[in-house]
Amino acid sequence: MLFALLKYLQPTHYFQLYKKDGSSVFPKADALPEEITQQLEADNQFQSPEARDYDLSWQAINKGYIGSADTYRSFNTIPLEDNYHFIRKYFNKAWVYYVLLLRLLSFHNPYKEIKAFVNTRHIKRVVLGNSIIDYPKYAEYKSSLLEQNLKVSVVIPTLNRYNHLNNVLKDLEAQDYKNLEVIVVDQSEPFDASFYKNSKLDINLIRQEEKALWLARNTAIKHSQGDFIALSEDDVRIKPDWVSSHLKCLDFFEAKVSAGVFYPEGKQIPKDRSYFSIATQFATGNAMLYKTVFNKVGLFDRQFEKQRMGDGEFGTRIYLESIKSVSNPVASCIDVKANTGGLREMGSWDAFRPSNFFAPRPIPSVLYYYRRYFGNKASKYALLRTIPISIFPYQFKKNKLLNVLGLILSIIILPLVIYQVSKSWSLASNKIKQGPLIETH
Repeated sequence: MLFALLKYLQPTHYFQLYKKDGSSVFPKADALPEEITQQLEADNQFQSPEARDYDLSWQAINKGYIGSADTYRSFNTIPLEDNYHFIRKYFNKAWVYYVLLLRLLSFHNPYKEIKAFVNTRHIKRVVLGNSIIDYPKYAEYKSSLLEQNLKVSVVIPTLNRYNHLNNVLKDLEAQDYKNLEVIVVDQSEPFDASFYKNSKLDINLIRQEEKALWLARNTAIKHSQGDFIALSEDDVRIKPDWVSSHLKCLDFFEAKVSAGVFYPEGKQIPKDRSYFSIATQFATGNAMLYKTVFNKVGLFDRQFEKQRMGDGEFGTRIYLESIKSVSNPVASCIDVKANTGGLREMGSWDAFRPSNFFAPRPIPSVLYYYRRYFGNKASKYALLRTIPISIFPYQFKKNKLLNVLGLILSIIILPLVIYQVSKSWSLASNKIKQGPLIETH
């Protein structure tokens, strides 16, 4: 792990994993091009040269470096003080206290921990998104993929959202890239075939009786005729250059996956996703990839049916296979967040907030994903980090005061929380025992 204390703060981030070829995502500092290192800031307050180099590598990835520099295949142990320096520099102060508490409770030397904590109290927090790596040639880039005019298959599963779906189809009609087929897998009840009759699009309509999101996407991919798969949803709004922006990104960065950005209606693109970078997540509501990617990693895992994190798991498979996936802010879309239809009608909405007191927390598919790729220990760290802040409703998740109250409340209702987590762990164990339900394409 780049910095050891990251195991407490990002225990289940796939950047913590080595890829199947043994490489990491983090470029060696001395292998970075000069034009990139000029946009980074060497931190000479670290005690060890390794920590300084690792910090430059962290900066490069988090500022948007997308290149071919050699990456680390192992990381040396660095002084404890450098580890505290790092988390103070890039994480909220509350999380630094959180790490100290966990270290003390797990019987690490209290003298060394407190000394390192105190000795780094002067370190100021840095927000890397305030100065990003620029790609000035992108704006004027003439994409050969656009000129080739290859077919793009747009995949849209839908469930009881005809009003919202109508807007999506209108947005697709307005695309500046026209060689599209739109594969709609309709699970609605009642089903209305006449809804599609007046569309100007080349629609391949598939009626699916079973209400199953991942089955719908897998079925659409199997029926697709395009060279590219564009994944969308039935409650988004997209700009006229959505398809062409994805294709241009794939071409410019020589990537296989363009991971688009969501932002809520009435809001702006999140700052940490407002620039090109190696993708830290994969969202099936806004992405484009070469169809051949599915040949290498398989289709979506149906262990996530009616649950959450199926797209995150798919993104992890892409990462482990060293397939380049680029976070693309230009191909953004508005997440309307329809109040009805979709996963809401399948009994699942929030991954960490159960529907009732005796439901599992988190949804079992979350722990299935965590445990399968990161192991039980990292999964427990992830639970410690997420369960307290899941006590309050989703819309309050960025309220610091309510997060603190959530920690206190989680202690008060600890027996109930233990029951919920134990139930989720047990159900996840059943999934792990059964194994992934991934078809090959």
